[in-house]
This record gives sequence, structure tokens and C-alpha cells, in this order.
Amino acid sequence: MGVLVGKKAPHFSANAVVNGGEIVNNFSLDQFIGNKYVVLYFYPADFTFVCPTEIIAFQEKLAEFEQLNTVVVGVSTDSEFSHWKWLQTEKKQGGIKGVKYPLVADNSLNISRAYDVLAGDFDYDEEGNHVFDGTPLAYRGLFLIDKQGIIRHQVVNDMPLGRNIDEAIRMVEALQFFEQNGEVCPAGWQKGKEGLKATQEGIADYLSKH
Repeated sequence: MGVLVGKKAPHFSANAVVNGGEIVNNFSLDQFIGNKYVVLYFYPADFTFVCPTEIIAFQEKLAEFEQLNTVVVGVSTDSEFSHWKWLQTEKKQGGIKGVKYPLVADNSLNISRAYDVLAGDFDYDEEGNHVFDGTPLAYRGLFLIDKQGIIRHQVVNDMPLGRNIDEAIRMVEALQFFEQNGEVCPAGWQKGKEGLKATQEGIADYLSKH
């Protein structure tokens, strides 16, 4: 699994469903550079079990992300038509109706490969045929991208392991605290807590208080 922290987020342009039902072409994160932070997350597949709990949990916290000038974007290896159908399905029937942030279609697998979250890859069999080795689904990857388009945080879970949305919010808050104050965030830092100066004196002062 590649480490992308500190690198420019891989570019993509793909079909997506926005605003809960509008299919758009050539959706790209480029539109947010210079203006917004981005939480880009991958999930394995539409119409599955853990995935709707995460997707809906992001929607329930969407106002908190928006207050942090942050957009949320989901990606799976399904088509835009699968996304659209799932978005029209009521929650009581296993759907995600009411989700408004973009869901990107990665049925080409290219985005998942670029972010190195694909659970397999293409290879050649003994007869020289081009085949896929593994599962053509994405692990539960999450990437925090700053306003310059640089990845500042990433975490990748195996498919059965759902994410903590509050932790994603905390990481946005920590990044913004560092950018605004020039102080780093110690273990367990929460919004409203003090940071520390990245010097021996700063560390000693912080540890003496805790």
C-alpha cells in the first residue's frame, strides 16, 4: 500500500452523482483547489452492508465538514447508474436516499489504482491473457487533501472495518489548527485544546503541564 501523504493528490476526471440524483460528467477535484479542503473516501461497493452506514454517517456530519470549509466526496468501483439507483432507494430498503455529497463512479478502476486502494491488480495468466488478480473493489481508504491539492492524511481499512467519521473531522480540525497557529497537535488533540511548539523547549513545556 503506497503512502501518498505529502504528495499531490492524483488527478481524475470521472462521472459522478451529485445532489442526490444528478449525473454529471468529468467530475474532478480540481474545482476545489485554492478554495476547499477535501475528504476523499473510498468504499467497496453499492448495495452492501457496512458501506451505507458510513455513507449516511458522512451525510449526517456534512454540516460540520462544511463549517470547516471541507467537501466530502465518496468513490467506489460501481457505475454512476448504480450510484444513482442506490441514492433513489429508501433507507428502510437498504438504500442511501438523502445523501447529497458527490459519489464518483470508478468502474474503470483507475482512481482506486491511482490512490493505491484497489484490492488487487491486473496481471497476466500462464497463457498470456490479461486478467485481474484479486478483487476489483476498493478498500476503505480516506484521504484528507488541503487547499493546495496536497494529501496531508490517509488511512486505509480492510473492507469489514467501518470508519469513525468524528476522527475524520478531528483530522481536518488538526490540520487547520496547525496552518493557523504554526503549532503541532500532540496525541489525542481535540479542537479547543492547546498545541505545542515544535522545539525541545516547547515539548518540555507541554509535557510538564500534562
